[in-house]
Amino acid sequence: MFERRLYHHVDWGLLVAVLALCAVGLVQIYSATGGWTPIVQMQIYGVVLGLVALVICLSVDYRSLADKSHLIYVGIIGLLVYVLFFGAVRGGSRRWIDLGVFNVQPSEFVKAALALVLAKFFGDSRRAVVTRADLFVAGAVTAIPLVLVAQQPDLGTAATLIPVAFAVVYVAGMPMRILGVLALVGVLAAPMAWKFALQDYQRERISTFLDPAQDARGAGYQQIQARITVGSGGAWGKGFQEGTQGQLRFLPVAHNDFIFSVLAEEQGFAGVIVVLGLYLFVILRSLESARLAKDRLGAYLAMGVLASFAFQVMYNITMSAGLAPVKGLTLPLMSYGGSSMIATLAGFGLVLNVRMRRFTN
Repeated sequence: MFERRLYHHVDWGLLVAVLALCAVGLVQIYSATGGWTPIVQMQIYGVVLGLVALVICLSVDYRSLADKSHLIYVGIIGLLVYVLFFGAVRGGSRRWIDLGVFNVQPSEFVKAALALVLAKFFGDSRRAVVTRADLFVAGAVTAIPLVLVAQQPDLGTAATLIPVAFAVVYVAGMPMRILGVLALVGVLAAPMAWKFALQDYQRERISTFLDPAQDARGAGYQQIQARITVGSGGAWGKGFQEGTQGQLRFLPVAHNDFIFSVLAEEQGFAGVIVVLGLYLFVILRSLESARLAKDRLGAYLAMGVLASFAFQVMYNITMSAGLAPVKGLTLPLMSYGGSSMIATLAGFGLVLNVRMRRFTN
């Protein structure tokens, strides 16, 4: 458990930046939803529970958590299987476990569980280079939750598992030639995935991204409105709760998938720069935590958590600016979503844990 002497080694800069992003997200959700709404209240509960999860993940030695990673992984897989049969259905997707007071989305917690189990697997290996057998094991461990999440269907969250596996395997010593082979396989498999793996609405989102005007009132509507919202903010923005696109509900689910667009409209380019600066600071400090880790396990764990976070941040921001196909990927720490908030803050608890314990035996 937490030792008092470790208090001085906590990365307070990273923690403050993470909390600042949570605060900005709460303010923008308050604006996007029109005031003190149940959505704002639920997000506050999510932040509070997330901070509890952060403290727990910070207090328990990450090596002890890694030793139990197989149990955590199996438990999460069990929840994903449960969701497929008994989960709550919303918007055509079965992703949640209804606990009465609130809903839990197990797929959000897969990322940290996968980072833990892969970090443990490669951290225990004595080999300097990743073998094909190692890749097979890592691929199988990643594929199981990926397929289960994709079946919900939630292709966006499933895609966030790929950066976790890639980051850990790459840092563990994957040869560049294997990376080239995987890239070639991905390119060759793309036509088959387009025809057989993607559903009709997913193919429609990609085609309308290339030309949103072909269905401006349907599939291309969100893409067009996101661009208008971001561009309308100008240099200094329209002011808090003064945005037209977000306040007048032209932009769908503004408090969730498109919270960055609301920020851009109300706070302008200046506000965007501040938030991007905070995200960049968080990413760089997390990279430093991986670099300073006392062992390979810690480095792999920090990189796995960071990879998923960075991928989700970059995709959501480019999507909000109309530069990527619309996909249900929230902006970590800012978008509405209790499970996402708890899982993300728990992940940063692990990153802080790695850095804090770099001087321990």
